[in-house]
Amino acid sequence: MSNLRLLSAKVVDIQCGERVTIIEPANVYGCKLDDDVFIGPFVEVQKNTRIGSRTKVQSHSFICEYVDIGTDCFIGHGVMFANDLFKSGTPDADSDSWQRITLGDKVTVGSNATVMASICSGAVIGAGSVVTKPILEKGIYAGNPARKLRSL
Repeated sequence: MSNLRLLSAKVVDIQCGERVTIIEPANVYGCKLDDDVFIGPFVEVQKNTRIGSRTKVQSHSFICEYVDIGTDCFIGHGVMFANDLFKSGTPDADSDSWQRITLGDKVTVGSNATVMASICSGAVIGAGSVVTKPILEKGIYAGNPARKLRSL
């Protein structure tokens, strides 16, 4: 056991608004959580991220660095954000080259979706969808890659 390195999930170094709820275990660090944010169990929110007021992030979701989520959003169970696009074929250690992902206000992202690009306010992303390109018009999107099914 002398080779074992055990790290614990932590909530550390965050800016927190009023009435924020974080269900443990969670790994939330170096980010900003506005008023009335809810973070479910088994969620990781990395540094340089902001989550807007009244947004709910359900269990088993991963929000990587440089994600800005608006107000009144819903992030379903198991949603993954990814901003290192492996442009050279390997992980890129230079965070300056990572995507910056923004979600507008009142965005709903269904369970097990993957978000790799920005999404405008009012959009709905279906469960299991993969957002590979920016979504610029309010509507319902689904599939891999996510495509607009109809306007809202």
